[in-house]
Amino acid sequence: MRFHTLGDRRLPAVMLIHGGGNAWWNYLRQARALSERYHVILPTLDGHGEECAVPYVSTEQEADALLAYIDEHCGGHLFALCGVSLGGQIVMELLSRRPDLARKAIVDGSLCIPQPVMGWLCMASVWLAGRWMFSQRACRLQLALMPRVLPAAMQFPPEIQAHYLEDLPRTPRRTLYAMYRTYMMRYRLKESISATRAQVMYWYGEKEMKCVKRSARLFQEKVPSCRIYEAKGCGHGYLAVYLPEEWMKVAVPFLEEGEGRSEEK
Repeated sequence: MRFHTLGDRRLPAVMLIHGGGNAWWNYLRQARALSERYHVILPTLDGHGEECAVPYVSTEQEADALLAYIDEHCGGHLFALCGVSLGGQIVMELLSRRPDLARKAIVDGSLCIPQPVMGWLCMASVWLAGRWMFSQRACRLQLALMPRVLPAAMQFPPEIQAHYLEDLPRTPRRTLYAMYRTYMMRYRLKESISATRAQVMYWYGEKEMKCVKRSARLFQEKVPSCRIYEAKGCGHGYLAVYLPEEWMKVAVPFLEEGEGRSEEK
């Protein structure tokens, strides 16, 4: 696992965990905006991006590595912890490990109820067409089609396009298989999550799958103080991946709510 950081280390620490198939740059635009007020940490998960040679094993193993980093570099505590899709599931796992790990947390479009059929279908699609789906030619085609299928506000700037073209094609199929087996097919929300003292928001897009919305409701049952936010007109991970300014409009008021600007890590 590799870590990129922005902002003064003396500021409150915020960790943003990317989704499956992406890497640290998933949240780069948000991190730059937040870095004036926070020390922002962007991990690249095993099996992704520059860590593509390191086998991805499970949500739990990624949580182990992140906790080791937090203990070593952040005194065992974060101000905020955010993640989208796979990253959001890792956030849930981290919160279930330590009640006082973070003051604030955002889980965005993530699963905590196993979906074995969906997992098998995704694995089958990678087996049948993964070599083409994640080739550089396919990634270039996807970027070329973006202006035709997505509004201007959702276009990747050149810098993010370059990271996308570099990292997506080198994602091993074994990473995708392991991710689908663990993220989609096996992970269950731990009962210990009910002990978390973090203020949590659980986001999902209006167009998300029903299983994601059910996951949000299950999380809220275990953590009644959790607030659910539905992003109108959005699909999976839209705010985190495509609409960083909209992400900031929702996230920043939540992060600043009830907090003094002299907050320590």
